[in-house]
Amino acid sequence: MKPRPNHLAGFGSLIWLFVVGLPLYAMLIATFQSRADYAANGPLAFPEHFTLDNYVNDLDGGFAQYFLNTVVVTAAVVGIVLLLVPPLAYAIVRSDGKATGRVFRLFLLGLAIPSQAVIVPMFYLINEAGLYDNLLGVILPTAAFAMPVCALILTGVMRDITPELYEAMTVDGASPWMIFRRLVLPLSKSGLSTIVVFSSLQAWNGFLFPLVLTQSSENKVITMGLYDFQTEHGVDIPGLLAAVVLSMLPILLVYLFARRALVQGLMGVGGK
Repeated sequence: MKPRPNHLAGFGSLIWLFVVGLPLYAMLIATFQSRADYAANGPLAFPEHFTLDNYVNDLDGGFAQYFLNTVVVTAAVVGIVLLLVPPLAYAIVRSDGKATGRVFRLFLLGLAIPSQAVIVPMFYLINEAGLYDNLLGVILPTAAFAMPVCALILTGVMRDITPELYEAMTVDGASPWMIFRRLVLPLSKSGLSTIVVFSSLQAWNGFLFPLVLTQSSENKVITMGLYDFQTEHGVDIPGLLAAVVLSMLPILLVYLFARRALVQGLMGVGGK
């Protein structure tokens, strides 16, 4: 017996597709129009003359430097997270001591402290360290605020690894480092992909730390560079939307390649 089609669900899906697709269409189509055509025809009109000038002008106007700075910040943040969080999560999962549990709970307090609440002392700390208006001054606090969530995700994934596997490798004479490298890391790929995507998003879309901790145009990131399209005479909407599209592409590619592992890691089934 054939299942009856759910017309109501199909109609709802079409409405949702329209709600999501219309803003994307308006954004993309505007990037291929000149400012004059956009002002004359409106945001939903199909361009009469396609142009790539908005993308070219963005890259020639300093956006390429902002893009490179954002890549540096994101790569550094992901590197710090991958270097520190997996050993930390492994130590938490494998340790039976009460001190480790207390340290972990203290570490997770970072989840309850918003960055806005500590931005003033963070500014003074970064300034005293000589890192103001330096990309390193943005990288360190961004990585610090990403680590609690990443540690929580990865400890959940590592706890799914059965104790029998640890015991089997221990019986075979494997050291803790060998167990971590040959057993834990391969079985935690979904969790590692999750923290890579999460920390990448945190770094790529970061706004508060670059706003407060940088000043010169040489150290601007994408989120700050978007301000350049607003002047006292108006906003270059096609140029701004072209910059938004350029800023979306890298993080969208990261998500597309890691989306399955990301979902598995968030569900806590990475070790199964």
